[in-house]
Amino acid sequence: MEPPAEQSKSALKKAEKQAKVAAEKAAKAAKKASLPVVGGKKTDDIIGITNSKAENFSAWYQEVVLKAEMVEYYQEISGFFVLRPLSMHIWSTIRKWFSGHIEELGVEEASFPLFLSKTSLDKEKDHVDGFAPELAWVERAGDKKLDVPVAIRPTSEAVMYPYYAKWIRSHRDLPLRLNQWNSVVRWEAKQTTPFLRTREFLWQEGHTAHLTEELAGEEVLEILELYAGVYEKLLAVPVVRGKKTENEKFAGGYYTTTVEGYIPSNGRGIQGATSHCLGQNFSKMFQITVEDPQNKGQHVHVWQNSWGLSTRVIGVMVMVHGDDKGLVLPPRVAQTQVIFIPVGINKNTTPEDRQKHEDQIEDMRATLKKAGVRTQSDWREGYTPAWKFNDWEMKGVPVRLEFGPKDAAKEVVSFARRDTGEKGTIPIADIATKIPELLETIQADMYKKAEASFAEHRKKITKWEDVLPALDEKNVVLIPFCLDGKCEDRIKELTTRADDNRDVPENQKVPSMGMKSLCIPFEQPQGTELVPGETACLNPECSGKAQQWVMFGRSY
Repeated sequence: MEPPAEQSKSALKKAEKQAKVAAEKAAKAAKKASLPVVGGKKTDDIIGITNSKAENFSAWYQEVVLKAEMVEYYQEISGFFVLRPLSMHIWSTIRKWFSGHIEELGVEEASFPLFLSKTSLDKEKDHVDGFAPELAWVERAGDKKLDVPVAIRPTSEAVMYPYYAKWIRSHRDLPLRLNQWNSVVRWEAKQTTPFLRTREFLWQEGHTAHLTEELAGEEVLEILELYAGVYEKLLAVPVVRGKKTENEKFAGGYYTTTVEGYIPSNGRGIQGATSHCLGQNFSKMFQITVEDPQNKGQHVHVWQNSWGLSTRVIGVMVMVHGDDKGLVLPPRVAQTQVIFIPVGINKNTTPEDRQKHEDQIEDMRATLKKAGVRTQSDWREGYTPAWKFNDWEMKGVPVRLEFGPKDAAKEVVSFARRDTGEKGTIPIADIATKIPELLETIQADMYKKAEASFAEHRKKITKWEDVLPALDEKNVVLIPFCLDGKCEDRIKELTTRADDNRDVPENQKVPSMGMKSLCIPFEQPQGTELVPGETACLNPECSGKAQQWVMFGRSY
């Protein structure tokens, strides 16, 4: 649950007051170069997060990812972002975890060119039409105009599948399972947002070929469960597993499965990752066939899948867990899991005592490193411990360890949890076991908190007049739905308000966005409210009968 606005304001004022003294001392060291602007001030002149998550979520999010050193705006071309080491560490952690699991399934790594020809694009016109407005074309090489322009891949079906047709000659060549980690370009016309909507993004895209629909279908669900694992096991973000409606499925595919997330601050759903069964649609386009092992002399088109996960996951994690102090990182993906901050060291401390203090901290760091904990110590000169506390809190480090002469005398180290603010002490002799245990507790508690929020805001609705109030209370809704595409379009129209919020403060705006289908959850609500073929579709204008509960919501 989000804190009330007044609590948020009070916390913000307190943080600003604490930072004021440190800011004055740090001002001389501030960079003089031209910097990105947040709220009209140079970012280096501001200590901490100045926007409230509850009052101005969009500004808060962009300020957090910038100040926590996750991204930098690429000033050469709009819509592109530099991913800084913290972001790349998170992405690399996801990559290692996911790669290890798909290797067990027999998936191999490959790398295909980033350019594709118009000829290949024309082969899959129905699929590419959806990307056409976002295609980036290269028309010149040096001072020479290309005879045939080439496009930068928005996805790689047209790049890869001509080679699948070449390599797959027999059913013995199946399954063919390839994955590549790359970047793609989709020239977004809408306003871009770090991680969520960018003109270039990193992702993995798996493309596989199978002999039968059954084998393809098994893999679709195996991959979907791995995607759920990325969110739930690594990022501590709960997701709903389900199938997309026909309106929302992958263009040109047979069916699409998805994991759907939820952003508590604005009540929006967000697509987490998708695993598609392409059926035989693409194999017919690219003539990927094998001899039918059951009927010699006859050829069959292979069944194909594609599946992808992008750096959007990082943005979802930030939005779900972050607070008015900045990032809150799940320990399993945090680049720095524990930060040591020395306290009690001042101008009266002798060099010998300082060195002894430093040696004690470095000994503890070495102990934690052996225990597999990623840790740093902050010995920066010219910054007070309070300034350092705020700085590392903004960067989301899960555990802060404070160590001073009083702690040394008691043979303990003081800790503070980033997620809850809980404080305590741990005997130095026990840190090799207690700190890893604490990190796992934080990971589990962060997931439980997010899971409880998502569960509380999935509302089962059986009366049309309850839909808009539920959406306005930041819920996603489960409704009886007929699964008809035209009905789905009409539901979005019926729940869209006229946009008369332009001059209204951000925290007072009435949402105008209509709701769309997020997924048909695999886990259907229990009860007798829906009898397929008998219960009416919730849309009051629809005469059809509901087939399943479908999750709708305002979404990204």
